[in-house]
Amino acid sequence: MSSRSTNRMRRTWTTLSSRRRLLVTLKRFGKNDQVILSVMALLLGMGAGGLAILFRLAIDGVQILALGFPGEELITLLREEPWWRMLLAPAVGGLMIGLFVHAFMPGRRPQGVAQVIQASALRGGRMDLVIGIKAACVSATSIGVGASVGREGPVVHLGATVASYLATVLHLGRSLTRTMLGCGVAAAVAASFNAPIAGVFFALEVVVGHYALSAFAPVVIASVTGTIVSRMYYGDYPAFVLPQTYTIESFWEFPAFALLGVVCAAAAILFIFFVGAAEGAFDRARVPRWARPGVAGLLVGALAALGFPHLLGVGYEATDLALSEVYALDMLVALGALKIAATAVCLAAGFGGGVFSPALFIGAMAGGAFGLIATEAFPHLSSGHGAYTLVGMGAVAGSVLGAPISTILMIFELTSDYALTIAVMVSTVIASVITQQLHGRSFFIWQLERQGISLSGGQEARLLRAIRVRQLVDRTYATVRPDTPIAEVRALLVKAPWGELFVTEPSAEPASAGAAASNPPVRAAGDGQYDSPDPGADTDHGPDGGPDHGPDGASGSDAPEPGEHLLGTITFHDLSEAAFDTSRDNRLTAARMMRPAPTVLELDDDLERAVKVFGASGEVHLPVVDDRQHFRLQGVAHEHELMATYHRALTQARREERGES
Repeated sequence: MSSRSTNRMRRTWTTLSSRRRLLVTLKRFGKNDQVILSVMALLLGMGAGGLAILFRLAIDGVQILALGFPGEELITLLREEPWWRMLLAPAVGGLMIGLFVHAFMPGRRPQGVAQVIQASALRGGRMDLVIGIKAACVSATSIGVGASVGREGPVVHLGATVASYLATVLHLGRSLTRTMLGCGVAAAVAASFNAPIAGVFFALEVVVGHYALSAFAPVVIASVTGTIVSRMYYGDYPAFVLPQTYTIESFWEFPAFALLGVVCAAAAILFIFFVGAAEGAFDRARVPRWARPGVAGLLVGALAALGFPHLLGVGYEATDLALSEVYALDMLVALGALKIAATAVCLAAGFGGGVFSPALFIGAMAGGAFGLIATEAFPHLSSGHGAYTLVGMGAVAGSVLGAPISTILMIFELTSDYALTIAVMVSTVIASVITQQLHGRSFFIWQLERQGISLSGGQEARLLRAIRVRQLVDRTYATVRPDTPIAEVRALLVKAPWGELFVTEPSAEPASAGAAASNPPVRAAGDGQYDSPDPGADTDHGPDGGPDHGPDGASGSDAPEPGEHLLGTITFHDLSEAAFDTSRDNRLTAARMMRPAPTVLELDDDLERAVKVFGASGEVHLPVVDDRQHFRLQGVAHEHELMATYHRALTQARREERGES
């Protein structure tokens, strides 16, 4: 063979080898979690940006029907409308919303950012798409008829819902789903405010809970993509247009900015307090839940008809006018106080919507009023009360949302004014610290606690609450009938797993057909055999090794089975003398020797409750039932497995925070 042919063959072999290595590399690259997340983040950014646009168009459509015109310039356009339209639109619209929420929404209440935080912290990021669409319809209608609420929270909820649905379709595990949730939230915030940086940090600060690169990169991609989609439709304009560029005239102003932070903290705490007070007033008045939005709409409509149309809708025009230094001191104080009352009543009544726009409105009025007083007292040191208006917006919003970092960045991006960023930082941090110390939590966490949902205790407690007993139940156990002779019980105990027998009888109420078909148990009660499920029915796992949860955060493969009714448990300790004394074997049965009404766990108990039950009972193995009403035995929970599961979850969370896979 010639040297030329040999060289040609070598070159051909080298080329084929290079292509093969490239193909292998590309296949590995395509299976990488970060690559998958980046692609999904791009799609989510496009989807959330489009949904933000559709949501605003939906608000305009409802507003045309209710008030006669689209757009955010309600103060200007309502001057040409009759007073009765301002009065009736929120009232009639509120009545329709109340009926819809009462009939179709879970818990008979609208949903928003608080439910996104709950899903991220306790449900592994799982949210229901249908409920998300219903919640968006409720919020768009609420804003369109003039309810004094914000539009950003509903868009965040909608973006998170779509992200969660996509993660469910792809069967992603807990950590990847939470990152996807952050992508949806970031894109929604960025598209709503034309603020990509703030969108990133809001998602990481409020939803994801850490800044690891594994989450940071896809969240940035989603936020930037959402911003691009929004700018392609609306143009590259900030949400608020400043009449001038503000500069800090003197460093002696910083004590004034610090004092403004104290004032804004008082405004934020007052706002949250009034929401709770309004809920209490509705409860004491025994107003039906379905009628409350109508009552609130009538009150807000009456205020608008009496000369305060500024209170209707998101309030962007009134905030712009405050930044332009149009309002006098008495008007600023009146609008700030009335906005607190109007938004509190609307949220307490059950209108759908967010709190960010109202918080900006309240902050603008509080900052503007403070700025007028400060300028009057020290005219040569003041930057103008418009500057204090801008600083107040950030301070109140940061305190209410519990997200000072993203709020500072958001104010900068909304106004494109860098000079006052330091002043915004000072006031926002002081207001946030005071609110945290006096009130103890953000508005969203407070909302969840009002519903009986606690996120306190730090990450460790949230991890315990996020894991359900159904995810680690052991379905290998031995059962006996109540009339089983003691001699047989004694023999079965020797072979019983965990040295414990469960006394059961056929359940009087059969389980649902769906549960029975999903994982039929192998029962052999009474003959000494052991219950054991189909080996293939173990908890499914997602790509990252976490449990594959259903939409409600529960494992889809561990649905309650048609277990038998649990009567009691028997161990050698319960047999006492009968463990060795056979003289009474003909008179003793399992029913006489068992411990009746044993301590149990439910399938839907979280690990936090399970730890408390184990500690109080002193047991290391506990029976698991479907619920305490039916008491159908589903399996056994082991204390050592519970602690091992918690340790694995905590280790994984720590690795995520460090950016490790």
